[in-house]
Amino acid sequence: MNRNEFAWRRQHLLRIMGEGSIAILPAKQISKRNRDNEYPYRPNSDFWYLSGFPEPEAVLVLVPGREHGEYILFCRERDVQIERWSGSVAGQDGAVERYGADDSFPIADIDDILPGLLENRTQVYYTMGREQGFDQQLIGWINQLRGKARAGIHIPDNIIALDHLLHEMRLIKSAAEIKLMRHAARISAQAHCRAMKACRPGLREYQIEAELLHEFVYHGCRSPAYSSIVAGGKNACILHYIDNQDRLKNNDLLLIDAGAEHQNYASDITRTFPVNGKFRRTQKALYNVVLAAQQAAIARIKPGNHWNEPHEAAIEVITEGLVKLGLLKGKIATLVRNEAYKPFFMHRTGHWLGMDVHDVGEYKIGDSWRVLEPGMVMTVEPGIYIPAGSKGVDKKWWSIGIRIEDDILVTKTGCEVLSAGVPKTVEEIEALMQESGL
Repeated sequence: MNRNEFAWRRQHLLRIMGEGSIAILPAKQISKRNRDNEYPYRPNSDFWYLSGFPEPEAVLVLVPGREHGEYILFCRERDVQIERWSGSVAGQDGAVERYGADDSFPIADIDDILPGLLENRTQVYYTMGREQGFDQQLIGWINQLRGKARAGIHIPDNIIALDHLLHEMRLIKSAAEIKLMRHAARISAQAHCRAMKACRPGLREYQIEAELLHEFVYHGCRSPAYSSIVAGGKNACILHYIDNQDRLKNNDLLLIDAGAEHQNYASDITRTFPVNGKFRRTQKALYNVVLAAQQAAIARIKPGNHWNEPHEAAIEVITEGLVKLGLLKGKIATLVRNEAYKPFFMHRTGHWLGMDVHDVGEYKIGDSWRVLEPGMVMTVEPGIYIPAGSKGVDKKWWSIGIRIEDDILVTKTGCEVLSAGVPKTVEEIEALMQESGL
């Protein structure tokens, strides 16, 4: 992403903060996987959003009105011996020249420098509770300043949640962000198509997962946006199934919920299809109910409508479909009001999408559902799940789990399906799988 994008975000935040304030945002710490082995490092999304800085052991500081520059980045110093083992780091010069900092200091010097930046500031914007070790450092610096009160040093009166300001900014995507998300969705769509073509009875779920990961990494998306769900048969009725170990059986459905991450932006796509390439009658009947619910929900996404309208549309269609199939009995309005659909559809129809797969941003403003605006990105993912042993349900429906999910951008005139590259009608899916020889 262009360096100017990060600079614009910082300037916007500085204007909101106003004179007399300071924002402090530490990078996420490195996590150990096991002895002498670390998880691949991914920056905290808020930290990356403002800095584009990819290294751990860093702290971003914004000081409105500071004479020598408003953006300060504390980070690791360069060390030739360490870099021979772990790779090069930006250092102080790189933080300024490559990442746009006005000033940069060694992270080892933060205890000497940051208390001085806090002096005579009225409020601190900070993400309290996210990095508990750093919380204690910040409290220590403020207490240190209290000892200088007789010398006329003023200490901050308030610590204000930085998260709230940042998350409102992150909710509306810029043109540059949308471009990255389109790319992530396109690669994810290709991966889902590859998985459909590769699917065969007798394969293991993890072998299909391998097809997804190959497509992600081959196109430069080095990580999935979340743990991939590859759930055959009864496993599809487990909403967050990630074991991905079982063998795929003839006549079962396979539910895949997987998305690539591109430059720290997520995609999130779910498709459900027959392992052998041909839907059985019961599977097709339930699938078409879910598809109709998704189409009804997407039709409600446009500026001026509120967040919950797509969910309400999906619930109505699913309830009506379950009645037609004999899985529910009664009047549609009464069943919806009593939430009779919940044994079969127990989750929300979507969530915000962005740098985090379940992205930031409030869903309600006060007591009212948020109104949709251009630049918001959300998922639409209705489903029906009927585990084996479901009481009062004919056995022909047992062990069927279906979810269909797409990534949707709110536009000025309606919406755009970013993940449209994956087939999702029964006919399209069967045709694609027949191309692979099924």
